[in-house]
Amino acid sequence: MGKKVNPVKDFLAGGFGGVCLVFAGQPLDTIKVRLQTMPKPLPGQSPLYKGTWDCAMQTIRKEGPKGLYKGMAAPLAGVSPMFAICFLGFGIGKKLQQKHPHDDLTYFQYWNAGMLAGVFTTAIMTPGERIKCLLQIQADGKTKKYAGPIDCVKQLYREGGIRSIYRGTGATLLRDVPASGMYFMSYEWLQHVMAPAGSDRSELSVGRTLFAGGMAGIFNWTVAIGPDVLKSRLQTAPEGMYPNGIRDVFRHLIKEEGPAGLFKGLTPVMLRAFPANAACFMGYELAMKFLHWMMPEND
Repeated sequence: MGKKVNPVKDFLAGGFGGVCLVFAGQPLDTIKVRLQTMPKPLPGQSPLYKGTWDCAMQTIRKEGPKGLYKGMAAPLAGVSPMFAICFLGFGIGKKLQQKHPHDDLTYFQYWNAGMLAGVFTTAIMTPGERIKCLLQIQADGKTKKYAGPIDCVKQLYREGGIRSIYRGTGATLLRDVPASGMYFMSYEWLQHVMAPAGSDRSELSVGRTLFAGGMAGIFNWTVAIGPDVLKSRLQTAPEGMYPNGIRDVFRHLIKEEGPAGLFKGLTPVMLRAFPANAACFMGYELAMKFLHWMMPEND
């Protein structure tokens, strides 16, 4: 018999999981965005960054370790409510598919619930990611365009109104809907597979929970990396560069860099995916245990 779904608890626990994810994953996220958006080198020139390690070293040399945490205020302000809403969407998605409160769901139903979670998060995710990416590509120096997240929002609004702040909504949906389906389904699958025979998945050890969460992050990014590159390019491009949105970004990228361009930043993405999502799901499970203790369910 399945555990009763409580979307409110999913909302609260998801928010705490999101905070854990940002602290664990921000440095590699900064490197990912810088690699994805670096200019194409001119003939005979070497690229701005040779790879993940070189990007990290250059950032630390020029900006100090805090350079790796550039733009963290935006995701921290956005990620906690966003993950709260993401897990709320997952909770609602599960509840909608249950005929009875204790029904077990199939993996396909977990996939559907995860995709709904991806839709739920877009309203917060799109502007948060746009601000984060613009702040992350600002290498330290004299040409700083944005003083911080608030200044970034003000300038974007002045330049193009609310549409400018929400640039990349379609790209975010294209990335997050299938990727969230994969994220939650793979986590549930791994939890069930690793639960000792005859015991409940809530009794999983810390190590197994971390492994399931980390691998869910890897599966999520396997689906998300291509759309994420397109989204980063679209959200950091000068106004008017891609009049047809993500289709123009895709055409330009394939023409200039070939299909390999869709996998830019894959190394830091995968390096970050495991610890960040292990931290996220560990935070989520701990918060859930606390909430079940604080507010026991009445069957």
